[in-house]
Amino acid sequence: MNSFKTVKKQTPKAVLILSSLLLGTPWLSHAQLASTQQPVATEAAVNSATAPKNNSLNQVKTYTCPMHPEVLSHEPGRCPKCNMFLVEKEGTDTNSADPHAEHQHTDHLATEHAHTSTTKAASQVFDTPTPKANNLVKKTSEETTTKYICPMHAHIISDVPGTCPICGMNLEKVETGGNTHEININVSGSMQQALAIKVAKVEHDTLWKFVETVGQVDYDESQITHIHARVTGWVEKLMVKSMGDTVKKGQLLYEIYSPDLVNAQDDYLLALDTAKTASNQRYQDLVRRAGLRLSFLGFTEQQIKQLADSRQTQYRVPFYAQQDGVVETLSIRDGMYIEPSTEVMSLVDLSKVWVIADVFENEQSWIVKGQQAEVAVPAMNLSGIKGTIDYIYPELDPVTRSLRVRVVLNNTHVSLRPKTLAKVSLFGGPNKDTLVIPQEALIQTGKENRVIVKQDDNSFAAKVVTVGMMSQGKAEIVSGLTKGERVVISGQFLLDSEASLKGSLMRLSSGHQH
Repeated sequence: MNSFKTVKKQTPKAVLILSSLLLGTPWLSHAQLASTQQPVATEAAVNSATAPKNNSLNQVKTYTCPMHPEVLSHEPGRCPKCNMFLVEKEGTDTNSADPHAEHQHTDHLATEHAHTSTTKAASQVFDTPTPKANNLVKKTSEETTTKYICPMHAHIISDVPGTCPICGMNLEKVETGGNTHEININVSGSMQQALAIKVAKVEHDTLWKFVETVGQVDYDESQITHIHARVTGWVEKLMVKSMGDTVKKGQLLYEIYSPDLVNAQDDYLLALDTAKTASNQRYQDLVRRAGLRLSFLGFTEQQIKQLADSRQTQYRVPFYAQQDGVVETLSIRDGMYIEPSTEVMSLVDLSKVWVIADVFENEQSWIVKGQQAEVAVPAMNLSGIKGTIDYIYPELDPVTRSLRVRVVLNNTHVSLRPKTLAKVSLFGGPNKDTLVIPQEALIQTGKENRVIVKQDDNSFAAKVVTVGMMSQGKAEIVSGLTKGERVVISGQFLLDSEASLKGSLMRLSSGHQH
């Protein structure tokens, strides 16, 4: 018991000793940390005080070429590829204490350096005495004039090599022909083959006023007959069934019952009986007038004679066709009531037809009444049908701006059907001994016409020409070319573009000489 109590009293002393050791350790660590951090802070303060000086001395700038971003340099200068001035690359990082002030200082130095370089380049280009362009380029001279132009600034032109005062690029050499009326282009033989350049000679030829157009077959309106009943009545029997039926001369068309026709027949028979019993000349004249009345009402001479012989009135009067033809319109049916104003039907004779062709406005002066024409109908496999221009309509179509021409064709075998499309060839007079070129050689700009002339194996020139009539794939040349010259008919547009560019350079060199 006593030993247990003794141990129990000694236990708090050991706990106090351990706790004192544990509690004392953090205070010592904090003191040690405080003592070690003081020299570090002092060193950081010293470094921060000296940092601006060191960064300003060790700062590195990057310069690049505007045309070639892969070219980089740490010093101002020129691009080794295009000779342009190097500019400071945007986004360069600096650790300066006052970046705004340093940036202003850097921009000032770069601007001063660029200004100095530009002044030197400008003095090299602009201060060099050069002769006037008018003295170099003469109309009769065959010498070439050399100019130097900036690829980026086309208005910078010089007579001597140098650099552009704006961007610093080397001026490119450009040669222009000495003749201001012709722009010379040099194309090598291999390039001519690659461009597939073809030429044709200027020669004299007969140019026909030939018009090739389209038209439409139509009825000959002078061959159309309109049939009307000259009395009122009812259609008792109709022999024509539909439009398009073919009708022969003397064929029965329809029968009609009309009180007026019955009365006219009775009057005629009465006049005959009266004239037979009386020998007075007055009654003979009455018979003549009664027969004439029947004729005007539609009776034929044979019908009147038959009535006089039979002495019988016909109540259903037949009417017959007076000509061959085709039924164009049919307006009646069996049992219909008709009047003199009613068109019973119309017949058209197809032994002759019209072809109405459209001629362009600029070709109307070539057309004369009575000219020969040739018609072809591809849909019916017909070609070589001869005809003549029968009529030229007095006005142009306001929509299509074309002139209508009427051609008359014989259609004995009724092979041409109305409303069929046809190809029409109209032959005007010849224009003999005319200077002509292929029409594809022309370069039509709207303001003028140009051609590309091949002068020798590798030399070409653009010329302005005056064009007359164009027909059959050829163009008449009024002025600008002579017989024997060779014009380009394939690839001329590429050569014309080059000629236009050189012409612009010549105008610039004469108007903006530096």
